Amino acid sequence: QVQLVESGGGLVQPGGSLRLSCAASGFIFSDFSMSWYRQAPGKGRELVATITSVGENTNYGDSVKGRFTISRDNPKRTLYLQMNSLKPEDTAMYYCNTRIGNYVRWNWGQGTQVTVSS
Repeated sequence: QVQLVESGGGLVQPGGSLRLSCAASGFIFSDFSMSWYRQAPGKGRELVATITSVGENTNYGDSVKGRFTISRDNPKRTLYLQMNSLKPEDTAMYYCNTRIGNYVRWNWGQGTQVTVSS
C-alpha cells in the first residue's frame, strides 16, 4: 500500500525558512520522479517543484524559483523541500506525489501546513 507522509510544516515569519520532508513507502521510490504541490485556501493545487528519479534534474514553478530547493534521498525513500525567503503567499498545505501530466500517480497524503505570517 502506497503511503506518502509529509512533515516539517509550521508557522514562520516572512523571510524565514522551513524544510519539508515526504516519507514514501509501498513503491520503488528510486524509480519515480517526485514533485511537491501546494494548495492555498480557496485555490487549486499548484505544482511547486519536480525532481527526477535519481535527482539529476529539477524544475521549479516561477513563484518559487531561486527560493526553494527540491532534493531526495533514495536510500531513505524521502523527498525534501528546502524553503527560504518565505513570503505570506507561500502559505498553503504542501503535498508530495508523482506527477503524470495533469494528474498524479498516488493517493494524496495528509499534507503539511505552512503558514507565513508576522
